[in-house]
Amino acid sequence: YKELMTGKTARKIIAILWILSFVIGLIPFFGWNLKNSSCRNSSLINSTDSKHRDLVERCRLSCLFESVVDMQYMVYFNFFVCVLVPLLIMLGIYVKIFTVARKQLRQIELKCVGNGDNQNHSLLQKEIRAAKSLSIIVGLFAVCWLPVHILNCLKLFYSELKRPDVVMYVAIILSHANSAVNPIIYAYRIQDFRNTFRKILAQHFLCHKEELYLSSNGTRRNKDQIKMTIDPLL
Repeated sequence: YKELMTGKTARKIIAILWILSFVIGLIPFFGWNLKNSSCRNSSLINSTDSKHRDLVERCRLSCLFESVVDMQYMVYFNFFVCVLVPLLIMLGIYVKIFTVARKQLRQIELKCVGNGDNQNHSLLQKEIRAAKSLSIIVGLFAVCWLPVHILNCLKLFYSELKRPDVVMYVAIILSHANSAVNPIIYAYRIQDFRNTFRKILAQHFLCHKEELYLSSNGTRRNKDQIKMTIDPLL
């Protein structure tokens, strides 16, 4: 993992994901929207005939998400292709990870009983904890985003079904809240993220300077690199 996932590789992956998300989000601007279905004869927009004024007024869309964005795009492309398929793949991967990890943990426990070596046991437990942290993040992603996509499916396949607007608003807020919850989960479960957030708060918000120490070879290191403290959350 350390050989493959270098800083350069991580930056490339992040850039690709951001570009891909940007393109997917702009697809409705490229034409997959409700404009043509609401105003089939776009030439009427420039018409001055009073007989067509009422029709022109009806062609104007209200600035609401469901009035502008095509539900076929949201369900067939955004949900089925961009959300559901990756989510099922990730769930399958995590099931495989935990299945293999349990087998390896049992084997290591049997070996530890014989030779008293707990190094591999603690290392595997650390990896399992990291996998659990990522699985929690994936689970929260599903909990936060599935409601709004389920409502979109109901609107597309059961258009006559009436639902209160507040239900859709709550689902949209829940989906956006997922972005706010992720940093909290990262900081609570992963020590490296927690230490980094502390540095950011101390240096950029509390205006504390980072303390540097001289190591034995003369290089400067910060406090976290010299001494690792035991966090009570762990």
